[in-house]
Amino acid sequence: MAGSEAAWQAAEAGAQVTIHEMRPGVETFAHRTGSLAEMVCSNSFRSDDDEQNAVGLLHWEMRAAGSLIMDMADAHRLPAGGALAVDRDPFAEAVTARLTAHPNIEISHDEVTALPDDGPAIIATGPLTSGKLAQAIAAETGQDALAFFDAIAPIVYADTIDMTVAWRQSRYDKGETEEERTAYINCPMTKAEYEAFIDALLAADKTEFKPGETASYFDGCLPIEVMAERGRETLRHGPMKPVGLTNPHKPDEKAHAVVQLRRDNALGTLYNIVGFQTKMRYGAQTDVFRMIPGLQDASFARLGGIHRNTFLNAPTLLDGEMRLRSKPHIRFAGQITGVEGYVESAAMGLLAGRMAAAELRGDRLAPVPQVTAMGALIHHITGGAEARTFQPMNVNFGLFPPVDGLKGGRRGRKDRYKAYTDRAKAAWTDWLAGPARQAAE
Repeated sequence: MAGSEAAWQAAEAGAQVTIHEMRPGVETFAHRTGSLAEMVCSNSFRSDDDEQNAVGLLHWEMRAAGSLIMDMADAHRLPAGGALAVDRDPFAEAVTARLTAHPNIEISHDEVTALPDDGPAIIATGPLTSGKLAQAIAAETGQDALAFFDAIAPIVYADTIDMTVAWRQSRYDKGETEEERTAYINCPMTKAEYEAFIDALLAADKTEFKPGETASYFDGCLPIEVMAERGRETLRHGPMKPVGLTNPHKPDEKAHAVVQLRRDNALGTLYNIVGFQTKMRYGAQTDVFRMIPGLQDASFARLGGIHRNTFLNAPTLLDGEMRLRSKPHIRFAGQITGVEGYVESAAMGLLAGRMAAAELRGDRLAPVPQVTAMGALIHHITGGAEARTFQPMNVNFGLFPPVDGLKGGRRGRKDRYKAYTDRAKAAWTDWLAGPARQAAE
């Protein structure tokens, strides 16, 4: 995501760009194709609400900046209520086609095993950086890259879901069209079914870590069994919360918990189980997940899994323009910098591409305003976060400078978030216009 967006932004600014992509010649366990911007975990870009949600605001800022990733996500959008879900394979193929066709871009399918000697260069290798390059980065930075574990949710064949038990509905009927309001498939559980599910989840055979590995997870992508270990009610107040849903098969009966599935492709033949990232072994997954009412006969197109991700201690190693302090001709972008999520990764690629192109022109872009979603993220990873406890972070309003004069608490939250987004949109629009004003002057 980050590398594709960085290449697009730099090329659109007039730079000649070479993308080095090791796939399909050198594969990872998580990727299935050689396409650029392949989605390997969820197919969701999360909320698209640009007035009340920080990631929705980030969508808005990227669209305003001519983002390739957002353009292709919009072109391959799937119904998902208020979220932006993407038909993953056509999306990646379209990104690849646009980059391949760009006159300023060359794509080389080779593995980079060492840090480049000159630049500007951008390393946007994501969480699955190849072993040799990861070793080169660690040797240069003088410390091991930090690491955490990320998990993948399973995908179910839609025609194996029992719709006499399950039903279609977005939470709170969210969405502007009937298709969006019925974008999710819901599987209800009674209290007894939920308790039996939790028991099976806790007892299931799970992937064990290698000796010496510490099980550090990103909180936004916790395996469900780890959530269950934190308390029996945790899942019922998380991905299995029953609020905002009415079962048409039993309209007078309130479900104790609900499992939601979200469409994973345009054909509607595949659905992923929302929030059900897991480290259970494959055999255990099928047994446990078929305990979910409506999935008792489910067939799985992909089972869940867990993988090790790497990222830099960016506050220590990178400057305010995402340049490696020891080799400032090299920028890092994307998840390897310590942002979490497709959109956040692509956003850092967008900035890195623009900054690199400006450097080639002999210019320097003004600092990104911290009151924007882009600015809040880059400030966090390049100095705003505490280096000693640095962990991957999604964009959220907690990273934004407060808006003066607004009341706190739940009652004032809606007005506060709207104030954040209004302020950010004005500042981002002004920042984007900055280079044009400088050229005119």
